[in-house]
Amino acid sequence: MAPSKEEDLDTTQAEAPGSLSYEEKLRFASPIAHPMATKKLTKKILKLIKKSNKIKDVVLSGKKRVEKGLRKGEKGLCIFAGDVTPIEIMCHLPAVCEDNDISYCYVPSKKDIGEALGRKKPCICVIVKANPTLSELYDEVKAEMGALPITW
Repeated sequence: MAPSKEEDLDTTQAEAPGSLSYEEKLRFASPIAHPMATKKLTKKILKLIKKSNKIKDVVLSGKKRVEKGLRKGEKGLCIFAGDVTPIEIMCHLPAVCEDNDISYCYVPSKKDIGEALGRKKPCICVIVKANPTLSELYDEVKAEMGALPITW
């Protein structure tokens, strides 16, 4: 008898060869990547990105589109990858988010953001705009992101 789909997914996520744990990914994060999302919050953020990406005009992904969106005054949640090198290419974006009163945080891996977007390539930043169909998850993530301590 073949294993069920749920059992299949659980074993592949836990034992995927070559995948790093949350703690191992944190080792590659930049020292300026603060506030860093917790393991639980990272899962929720990636789930929100994945669900939001299926809806048109809710997700802005990539450095160029995120910069353009911030310049035009887009509102939402901004998620940055913590393992960007060189960090100088995007280190100004958190300050822009603070100026525009946009919640932001870092997740440990740009590869995880790319996978949540359904791409094979990594992505260093994403803006997820509010959407009525995902309001419960969006509000939950926004509240947890607001509670993250900024250690400066």
